[in-house]
Amino acid sequence: MTLRDMLFTGLGLRLLAVFLLTAMSAAVHAAADSVPVGQIVFLRSAIALGPILIYMHLRGGIRPHLRTERPGAHLLRGALGGLSIGLSFLSLARLPVASAEALSFLAPILSLPLAALALGERVGPWAVLACLLGLGGTILMLWSALELPTDGAALGVAAGLGFALTMAVVRVLVRDMTRTEPAASIAFSMALISSLLALCTLPFGWVVPDAAAWRALVATGLLGGLAAIAGTEAAARAPVSTLAPIEYTGLVWALLFDVVLFATVPGWRAVAGGVTILAAALIATLAPTGARPGRGRTPPA
Repeated sequence: MTLRDMLFTGLGLRLLAVFLLTAMSAAVHAAADSVPVGQIVFLRSAIALGPILIYMHLRGGIRPHLRTERPGAHLLRGALGGLSIGLSFLSLARLPVASAEALSFLAPILSLPLAALALGERVGPWAVLACLLGLGGTILMLWSALELPTDGAALGVAAGLGFALTMAVVRVLVRDMTRTEPAASIAFSMALISSLLALCTLPFGWVVPDAAAWRALVATGLLGGLAAIAGTEAAARAPVSTLAPIEYTGLVWALLFDVVLFATVPGWRAVAGGVTILAAALIATLAPTGARPGRGRTPPA
């Protein structure tokens, strides 16, 4: 497999992961009307273990994927991952899907300098241009979001910013872990550790979900598990700086989910931001990357 093939395989997997994560966000937003955030995090992570274990079985068995050379890295990634999921879900509970997603897309911007410092990746001019365009589109969408008089919007924005920061660290950590750890192993440990952490919120009051909430919760877990596999495999195939701008395509999906599922019609700034984000994704996909391959594990062709 050539470098170009590897990059485009990584891009395709990242695009799939972004769609799955955005669909999961819509399910979280629906469930958060009646279910506490801690309970949603637990069920999302616990249910996600199912598709991850199936994936392990299909890729040569569960036991080989449970061996690790870096248990400490798994614990750190799981703890940070659980924290980032909790912050993300809190943001989704307080804001429209597109607004929460817009905040989360600050993570790729933050991941570029982290990847350069921690992994030695060279960030090329096209990657910088794509990320700046994506940031501009995000600002346009946030401008509209912050004008909405929703209850708890300030808390939602703060949680979204915290999610962006933790995810930037997680993104670089996962890229580094793929040097020695299988993608399924990373996804499994993250789901297991985050579910155990979320279980600690049980004394603060969980509820018995109704049928509609259960459907949303099950969808959250299944979509999250599949997205974790696709995203981790993408990180093993392409540099962080190459994948970062692709995150912005999720904002377009978020706008569609808001309109179709929640009857939230975007204003002109949101539409302009979506177009700008699409331009950033196209530049990232079609232009020269300008980045060295990272130190991640290269899978067999």
